[in-house]
Amino acid sequence: MTKQILMVLTSHDELGNTGQKTGFWVEEFAAPYYAFIDAGVEVTLATPKGGQAPIDPTSTLEDFQTAATDRYDADSEAQAKIANTLILATVNEADFDAVFYPGGHGPLWDLTDNTDSITLIENFLNAGKAVATVCHASAALLNVKQPSGEFAVKGKAVTGFTNSEEEAVQLTEVVPFLVEDELIKRGGEYQKAQDWHAFAVQDGLIITGQNPASSALAAEKLLTHLSA
Repeated sequence: MTKQILMVLTSHDELGNTGQKTGFWVEEFAAPYYAFIDAGVEVTLATPKGGQAPIDPTSTLEDFQTAATDRYDADSEAQAKIANTLILATVNEADFDAVFYPGGHGPLWDLTDNTDSITLIENFLNAGKAVATVCHASAALLNVKQPSGEFAVKGKAVTGFTNSEEEAVQLTEVVPFLVEDELIKRGGEYQKAQDWHAFAVQDGLIITGQNPASSALAAEKLLTHLSA
């Protein structure tokens, strides 16, 4: 039976009030996407608004290109999927084996308080299915709760974009909140490696990656979990 993974991307493309654009970070989609399809997994894409998922223009700069992003640039099928994502409210946890949230700054604005996303993640966890996030998309976990009413990340080893990484890209004053601070506020056992180093951690059904370099690692952990 072919495994089914849902990937949830942002629909948000405004970088606060800077007048600049944001969206999802290409590498954080491409590396996991190809890890999944190369493993024979079927991938479905969804966003809060459906249709075209906005790409963070910074993530297309030469400095941030990898083998996975090069593959995406040449992959018209994957590009068509990004252009035609499903509306998040229409997807059902029962149709998938796991869910993966790529980052980029967009999720801070439209996936943190999104009730469709929160309910979806709660349904995955309650069904015993893994939820993976990377970088800023760890914000999608912030308001997810356990059946007891406790935050899902409470007492869990988790990671996400660090305060020092946010400072390094000079967006500390632009973002609505800092991922590291908010995970800690909700009782998460926040962990991190050095800035920009690959780091991902799994605690039960929750898998989180620290930054763009961690996207492939988070995807590998999810694949290992699914094959167990």
